[in-house]
Amino acid sequence: MKLRVELASAALLSVVLCPPVFAGKKPPESPPSLSVEHQHPSGAFTFRTPEGWTVQAPEGSPEALDTWGGDLGIRFVYRPGEAGFDALHATCMLERLAGPMDIEPQVSYEYDFVSGNAGNRRMLDSAFVVRYDKPRHNHREWRQRNLTVVGEGQSLCLITYVPREMWKSSAPARALVEAVLGSVTFRLP
Repeated sequence: MKLRVELASAALLSVVLCPPVFAGKKPPESPPSLSVEHQHPSGAFTFRTPEGWTVQAPEGSPEALDTWGGDLGIRFVYRPGEAGFDALHATCMLERLAGPMDIEPQVSYEYDFVSGNAGNRRMLDSAFVVRYDKPRHNHREWRQRNLTVVGEGQSLCLITYVPREMWKSSAPARALVEAVLGSVTFRLP
Protein backbone atom coordinates (compact mmCIF):
# COMPACT_ATOMS: atom_id res chain seq x y z
CA MET A 1 0.00 0.00 0.00
CA LYS A 2 1.23 3.51 -0.66
CA LEU A 3 -0.21 6.78 0.53
CA ARG A 4 0.11 9.51 -2.08
CA VAL A 5 1.13 12.96 -0.96
CA GLU A 6 1.55 15.87 -3.32
CA LEU A 7 5.15 17.12 -3.32
CA ALA A 8 6.33 14.21 -1.14
CA SER A 9 7.97 11.04 -2.26
CA ALA A 10 5.38 8.33 -2.83
CA ALA A 11 8.21 5.81 -2.89
CA LEU A 12 9.19 6.66 0.69
CA LEU A 13 5.61 6.38 1.85
CA SER A 14 5.10 3.03 0.15
CA VAL A 15 8.10 1.61 2.00
CA VAL A 16 6.85 2.87 5.36
CA LEU A 17 3.19 1.97 4.86
CA CYS A 18 3.54 -1.42 3.21
CA PRO A 19 2.40 -4.29 5.40
CA PRO A 20 5.22 -6.61 6.41
CA VAL A 21 6.31 -9.03 3.69
CA PHE A 22 7.19 -12.53 4.79
CA ALA A 23 9.10 -15.09 2.73
CA GLY A 24 7.03 -17.99 1.46
CA LYS A 25 3.74 -16.12 1.21
CA LYS A 26 2.03 -15.81 -2.13
CA PRO A 27 2.02 -12.37 -3.80
CA PRO A 28 -0.68 -9.90 -2.71
CA GLU A 29 -4.01 -9.77 -4.49
CA SER A 30 -4.38 -7.27 -7.32
CA PRO A 31 -6.00 -4.12 -6.00
CA PRO A 32 -9.64 -3.68 -6.99
CA SER A 33 -10.90 -0.82 -9.12
CA LEU A 34 -11.38 2.30 -7.04
CA SER A 35 -13.57 4.21 -9.44
CA VAL A 36 -15.15 6.81 -7.11
CA GLU A 37 -13.17 9.72 -5.68
CA HIS A 38 -14.31 11.40 -2.46
CA GLN A 39 -13.07 14.65 -0.98
CA HIS A 40 -13.01 15.31 2.74
CA PRO A 41 -15.25 18.31 3.61
CA SER A 42 -12.13 20.29 4.64
CA GLY A 43 -10.64 19.83 1.17
CA ALA A 44 -7.44 18.59 2.84
CA PHE A 45 -7.39 15.19 1.18
CA THR A 46 -9.18 12.85 -1.19
CA PHE A 47 -9.56 9.08 -1.25
CA ARG A 48 -11.01 6.54 -3.64
CA THR A 49 -13.44 3.65 -3.14
CA PRO A 50 -15.19 1.10 -5.32
CA GLU A 51 -18.73 1.84 -6.52
CA GLY A 52 -21.39 1.33 -3.86
CA TRP A 53 -19.39 2.33 -0.80
CA THR A 54 -21.16 4.77 1.54
CA VAL A 55 -19.48 7.90 2.90
CA GLN A 56 -20.87 9.82 5.87
CA ALA A 57 -19.88 11.59 9.06
CA PRO A 58 -20.42 9.41 12.14
CA GLU A 59 -22.87 10.79 14.67
CA GLY A 60 -21.14 12.88 17.33
CA SER A 61 -17.76 13.07 15.54
CA PRO A 62 -17.64 16.25 13.45
CA GLU A 63 -13.96 15.80 12.55
CA ALA A 64 -14.47 12.23 11.31
CA LEU A 65 -15.66 10.75 8.04
CA ASP A 66 -16.56 7.06 7.58
CA THR A 67 -16.65 4.98 4.44
CA TRP A 68 -18.13 1.47 4.37
CA GLY A 69 -18.35 -1.21 1.74
CA GLY A 70 -20.11 -4.29 3.07
CA ASP A 71 -18.26 -5.39 6.22
CA LEU A 72 -15.19 -3.21 5.54
CA GLY A 73 -14.94 0.22 7.11
CA ILE A 74 -12.46 3.08 7.21
CA ARG A 75 -12.70 6.16 9.41
CA PHE A 76 -10.74 9.31 8.60
CA VAL A 77 -10.16 11.70 11.51
CA TYR A 78 -8.71 14.97 10.19
CA ARG A 79 -7.39 17.91 12.18
CA PRO A 80 -5.91 21.02 10.60
CA GLY A 81 -2.46 21.85 11.94
CA GLU A 82 0.13 19.48 13.27
CA ALA A 83 -1.31 17.79 16.33
CA GLY A 84 0.80 16.12 19.00
CA PHE A 85 1.96 13.01 17.17
CA ASP A 86 1.83 10.34 19.91
CA ALA A 87 -1.21 11.89 21.60
CA LEU A 88 -3.21 12.00 18.38
CA HIS A 89 -2.34 8.38 17.61
CA ALA A 90 -3.37 7.26 21.11
CA THR A 91 -6.63 9.25 20.86
CA CYS A 92 -7.44 7.78 17.45
CA MET A 93 -6.83 4.27 18.79
CA LEU A 94 -9.93 4.85 20.93
CA GLU A 95 -12.10 5.36 17.81
CA ARG A 96 -14.20 2.20 18.01
CA LEU A 97 -17.45 0.87 16.61
CA ALA A 98 -19.10 1.18 20.05
CA GLY A 99 -18.58 2.99 23.33
CA PRO A 100 -16.15 1.77 25.99
CA MET A 101 -18.88 0.07 28.05
CA ASP A 102 -19.71 -2.18 25.07
CA ILE A 103 -16.17 -3.48 24.50
CA GLU A 104 -14.03 -6.02 26.29
CA PRO A 105 -11.32 -4.04 28.11
CA GLN A 106 -8.38 -6.05 26.76
CA VAL A 107 -7.26 -5.77 23.15
CA SER A 108 -4.88 -8.13 21.40
CA TYR A 109 -2.10 -6.21 19.64
CA GLU A 110 -0.69 -7.40 16.34
CA TYR A 111 1.84 -4.54 16.47
CA ASP A 112 1.90 -1.17 18.20
CA PHE A 113 3.40 2.28 17.59
CA VAL A 114 5.52 1.37 14.55
CA SER A 115 6.93 4.68 13.33
CA GLY A 116 8.40 6.07 10.17
CA ASN A 117 8.87 9.18 8.07
CA ALA A 118 7.97 10.07 4.53
CA GLY A 119 9.26 13.37 3.35
CA ASN A 120 8.07 15.95 5.89
CA ARG A 121 5.40 13.70 7.38
CA ARG A 122 5.72 11.42 10.41
CA MET A 123 3.66 8.27 10.78
CA LEU A 124 2.64 5.88 13.53
CA ASP A 125 0.94 2.55 12.84
CA SER A 126 -0.81 0.13 15.22
CA ALA A 127 -3.02 -2.91 14.62
CA PHE A 128 -5.06 -4.85 17.16
CA VAL A 129 -8.20 -6.93 17.68
CA VAL A 130 -11.20 -5.52 19.55
CA ARG A 131 -14.00 -7.74 20.85
CA TYR A 132 -17.44 -6.14 21.25
CA ASP A 133 -20.08 -7.34 23.72
CA LYS A 134 -22.70 -7.36 20.94
CA PRO A 135 -22.12 -7.77 17.21
CA ARG A 136 -21.32 -4.64 15.20
CA HIS A 137 -22.15 -5.02 11.51
CA ASN A 138 -22.86 -8.69 12.35
CA HIS A 139 -19.41 -9.38 13.87
CA ARG A 140 -18.07 -9.28 17.43
CA GLU A 141 -14.32 -9.42 16.75
CA TRP A 142 -12.73 -6.73 14.60
CA ARG A 143 -9.17 -6.11 13.46
CA GLN A 144 -8.56 -2.39 13.78
CA ARG A 145 -5.58 -0.64 12.25
CA ASN A 146 -4.70 2.93 13.14
CA LEU A 147 -2.36 4.88 10.92
CA THR A 148 -1.57 8.44 12.01
CA VAL A 149 0.09 10.86 9.60
CA VAL A 150 1.28 14.30 10.80
CA GLY A 151 3.19 16.94 8.84
CA GLU A 152 2.95 19.70 6.26
CA GLY A 153 0.47 21.48 8.54
CA GLN A 154 -2.00 18.57 8.64
CA SER A 155 -2.93 15.68 10.94
CA LEU A 156 -4.87 12.61 9.83
CA CYS A 157 -5.78 9.29 11.40
CA LEU A 158 -6.83 6.49 9.07
CA ILE A 159 -8.64 3.76 10.99
CA THR A 160 -9.63 0.49 9.36
CA TYR A 161 -12.28 -1.90 10.65
CA VAL A 162 -12.27 -5.43 9.25
CA PRO A 163 -13.98 -8.45 10.85
CA ARG A 164 -11.19 -10.54 12.37
CA GLU A 165 -12.06 -13.74 10.51
CA MET A 166 -12.33 -11.87 7.23
CA TRP A 167 -8.90 -10.31 7.79
CA LYS A 168 -7.39 -13.74 8.46
CA SER A 169 -9.07 -15.57 5.57
CA SER A 170 -9.75 -13.10 2.77
CA ALA A 171 -6.82 -11.80 0.73
CA PRO A 172 -9.22 -9.81 -1.50
CA ALA A 173 -10.65 -7.99 1.56
CA ARG A 174 -7.13 -7.16 2.79
CA ALA A 175 -6.15 -5.91 -0.67
CA LEU A 176 -9.25 -3.75 -0.92
CA VAL A 177 -8.69 -2.05 2.45
CA GLU A 178 -5.02 -1.45 1.63
CA ALA A 179 -5.98 -0.04 -1.80
CA VAL A 180 -8.44 2.46 -0.27
CA LEU A 181 -5.81 3.55 2.27
CA GLY A 182 -3.24 3.82 -0.51
CA SER A 183 -5.55 6.08 -2.53
CA VAL A 184 -5.39 8.91 0.01
CA THR A 185 -3.95 12.05 -1.57
CA PHE A 186 -3.17 15.08 0.57
CA ARG A 187 -3.86 18.53 -0.77
CA LEU A 188 -1.26 20.88 0.61
CA PRO A 189 -2.57 24.13 2.14
